[in-house]
Amino acid sequence: MDSSHSRSRVRRLLLPLTAGFCAIALVSGCSDSNSNSSEPDATKSGATQQGSASRATADLQTEYQSVINDVLPSVVQIDASDSLGSGIVYDAKGHIVTNAHVVGKEKTFKVSSATGEKVLSASLVAAYPEQDLAVIKLDHVPEGLKPAKFGDSEKVAVGQIVLAMGSPLGLSSSVTQGIVSALGRTVSESSAGGGTGATIANMVQTSAAINPGNSGGALVNLNSEVIGIPTLAATDPQMGGSAAPGIGFAIPVSMVKTVADQIIKDGKVTDSGRAGLNITGRTVVDDNYRPAGVALVSVSKGGAAQKAGLRVGDIITKIGDTKVTTITSLSEALAADKPGQKVTLTYQRSDAEKTADVTLGEI
Repeated sequence: MDSSHSRSRVRRLLLPLTAGFCAIALVSGCSDSNSNSSEPDATKSGATQQGSASRATADLQTEYQSVINDVLPSVVQIDASDSLGSGIVYDAKGHIVTNAHVVGKEKTFKVSSATGEKVLSASLVAAYPEQDLAVIKLDHVPEGLKPAKFGDSEKVAVGQIVLAMGSPLGLSSSVTQGIVSALGRTVSESSAGGGTGATIANMVQTSAAINPGNSGGALVNLNSEVIGIPTLAATDPQMGGSAAPGIGFAIPVSMVKTVADQIIKDGKVTDSGRAGLNITGRTVVDDNYRPAGVALVSVSKGGAAQKAGLRVGDIITKIGDTKVTTITSLSEALAADKPGQKVTLTYQRSDAEKTADVTLGEI
C-alpha cells in the first residue's frame, strides 16, 4: 500500500468521527463563544480514561502475580559446588532440566526450590554440552513436586510479555520482566569461565534481565508456560566485556523438550537434529595474523567431509555464500542446517581453491 492510499484511508476513517463530534457539539452548544459548558464532559472523559488505565494496570499486575504463583514452585536453585544456577522441574519423577554449563563436570548436586523449601540431593542423568542442556534427577522425590508446563515454540512471537525466573547471583525466587525481542538468533557461547563453547541456533532474544545464576531457569509467557531456558547475556566489548543491558538469550522450548526427552529415555542424546561435517578443526590465520579459515585436523571415517573427498590439511573458507574464518563462524554457518541437507563447501588445498558438495552428517 502506498502512502497516498494510506492517508486517504485515514481521512475516510476520521471524517465520520469529525461529523459525529460536530453533531454532538451542536447539541451541547457548538459555537465560537468562550462557553465552558463542555468542560464537565471533558473532565468525565479524562476520569474515565484514567480509570480504564488503572484497571488495565491492576489486571496486568494480577496476571503477573498469577503466573509467578503458578510457575515459581517449579523453578529450583542448583548448587554444583563450583557454580550456582537454576533449573526447572521437568516431570513428576524428579527430573530437572538445566544448562550443561550449570552442572559442569559435577555428578551430584544440592537442589532447593525457589520458594525456599528444604535442600534436596540430586544426581546427573546426562549433559549435552553441544546444546548447553543437561538433566539431573532428585534422589528422593518429595511429595507435591510440581512439574512446570512447557509451551510451544511455534506460538512464541516478538512482542510477547515474558518473565524470567531463577536465582540470579544466588538470589532465589527472583523474577524479571521483559518481552520477546527477537527470534531465530544464532549465538556462540564462550568456552571461558565454565562455558561450553556451544553454538546454538534459533534462540529467543529477550529484554528480561538475565544475570549469572539465571542460567537454567525459566522464561515464561503469561499463560504460565515455559518457552525457553535463559542461558546467555550479551556482553559489550566497549564496556570491558560487561553485560549489555536488556539483551539476553534463551534456548527455545522445542529444543529443550527434544534433548530432555531423549536423555530421560535413553540416558543420552540419540538424535541431535544438528548438522555437522564430522571433522575436528582449528582456526588458521593469514599473513596479517587475521583469522582466514578452518584447517581440518581430523576427518571421521565415513563422515560427511570424508564422503565429499575432504582430507586432513584442507582449509574450509566458505559454506555456501557464507565466509568461514574461525571455528565459531563454521559452527554458526551450520547451526540452522539439518542432517542430510546438501551444502557447497569451498576449501583450499595446496594453495588451490576447490569446491565440494557435502551431504551434512549429524553431531
